[in-house]
Amino acid sequence: MKSHHLLILLFALICACCNDDNMPMDDDTGGGGDPGIDLTDIDHNPTSYDFPTPAFFPEPNLPADNPLTDEGIKLGRRLFYDPILSKDNSMSCASCHIPSASFADNLPTPFGVDNEAGARNTMALINLAFVPNLTLNWDGKFHSLAEQAIEPVENSIELDESWDNVEEKLRNDSIYRQYFREAFDIENSNEITRDLATKAIEQFELTLISSDSYYDRAAVRIEPGVFLDDDAARGMALFQDEGATGEKDAQCWHCHSFGANKTLFTNGGFFNNGLDEVDSLTDFEDAGLGAVTGDLGDNGRFKAPTLRNIALTAPYMHDGRFATLEEVMDHYADGGHPAPNVDAFVPIIDLDEQDKADIIAFLHTLTDTTFTQNPAYQNPF
Repeated sequence: MKSHHLLILLFALICACCNDDNMPMDDDTGGGGDPGIDLTDIDHNPTSYDFPTPAFFPEPNLPADNPLTDEGIKLGRRLFYDPILSKDNSMSCASCHIPSASFADNLPTPFGVDNEAGARNTMALINLAFVPNLTLNWDGKFHSLAEQAIEPVENSIELDESWDNVEEKLRNDSIYRQYFREAFDIENSNEITRDLATKAIEQFELTLISSDSYYDRAAVRIEPGVFLDDDAARGMALFQDEGATGEKDAQCWHCHSFGANKTLFTNGGFFNNGLDEVDSLTDFEDAGLGAVTGDLGDNGRFKAPTLRNIALTAPYMHDGRFATLEEVMDHYADGGHPAPNVDAFVPIIDLDEQDKADIIAFLHTLTDTTFTQNPAYQNPF
């Protein structure tokens, strides 16, 4: 009998202990959370990146909250090429931004992990540190590369993964634990976050600089013995003439200006270049900038991309509708299509067949294979 009473008392004590809010759980964290992995035994001594602004380029727009380091760029490059960012580990940023295509993909619109086509053409990643007005994407939705890098991961027609899952995958990877520690001085694997991952990607993308095309050698640096041929030279004159001399003007300058230092081939602005004939500003199938600003006058306006490496980035326009530069020139030579807010310079373009061929010859001088083949930009795996 006494033995029976003792068993009852012991059982009651055990139950009381199980219900005590102050008792520890199964692990030693005090609350069941993942304690992470201590990383303080890994050296952290980042090297500041000496940003190589090319001669004749404007000053770069570098983020004050994300100073570039060799270690941060190394991490960003690995993340850029790593399919770990996608839901099934099948695609990476580089799946749609291929070095040989000037970090575009040569498709009208890209396909995501579920083989669903996107709505807009992949923009080339080139000279992003010098983007005027620091607006990114065809519609100007983003104002920093780190901010922009957030969306493709979770976009259902791109990588279609959650950042929560990505963070978990990165924290469980010993190489990433080391790289994040070296780049950002984190002390625990739980400090690996989407914020730091996208900052690393931003650092890598800012290093993608093109400044060694034939045009650069012949017309910017004016290297001995390097000249534009007659067709390309005439094409350049057509491209940049603003009409002041009475000569024929292709009007390219207004959207794809050389910039103050004759280097960027975009002024960073947004334009309706007469792609679609509409009667009303509400009739555009893709509102472009207007969907971001909410201003009807911005409907149908899209960012003017850089023309550097343009011969490598076909097809063209925000929806990839033109397969060749010849089709692009035909569009402009015909004066585009009417719309209430079409850019004023588009309808007055008047080009003959020789004009178009000469401008295309000039555009080919903007190809920079030193950029596309740069070992620092290639897949690190």
